[in-house]
Amino acid sequence: MPARNTAVRYGFAAQGLHWVIVALLILQITLAGLADDLPLGLDKLAMLARHKSVGITILALAVIRLAWRLIDRPPAPPPMPRWQHVASRLTHAAFYVLLLVMPVTGWLMSSASNYPVSWFGFVQLPDLVRPDEGLEHLLEDVHETLARVLISLAILHAVAALKHQFIDRDGLLMRMLPWRGR
Repeated sequence: MPARNTAVRYGFAAQGLHWVIVALLILQITLAGLADDLPLGLDKLAMLARHKSVGITILALAVIRLAWRLIDRPPAPPPMPRWQHVASRLTHAAFYVLLLVMPVTGWLMSSASNYPVSWFGFVQLPDLVRPDEGLEHLLEDVHETLARVLISLAILHAVAALKHQFIDRDGLLMRMLPWRGR
């Protein structure tokens, strides 16, 4: 499979970035849920440290994915009603915004709460703001709201892909599946 996109399907690079980010988002939701269930202590802090590291990884991969999308244009969509095309473009734009903004709001929240952010203990990231309890609570609300929006958008995206595959039968889903040839 070629690394670059073709006229009819996504290349290995776009597919790989897509599916790695999907897997990391599932991991993020899991880590956040596990951390929420833990009492304040070392286990919770360790779980949140993993959550932050995965978030920074998603941020880096989202920047790479966006740059790759600008360099290697995606294949043209199959014929569909204009409203679906517009909805698809808006959904993808919202995904990119969320994949960039969510990790930053988490990082800002950690800075405001005076908890460090590191990438798997290898690199300590600088604080983005000074400690501020009011800002911390605001950013926590924003981060959680954005998480709900991202989850809702991901469900919508998956349902739309399945609709295209099984109802429209237009091959749209197959363009992003790595095990499909061509």
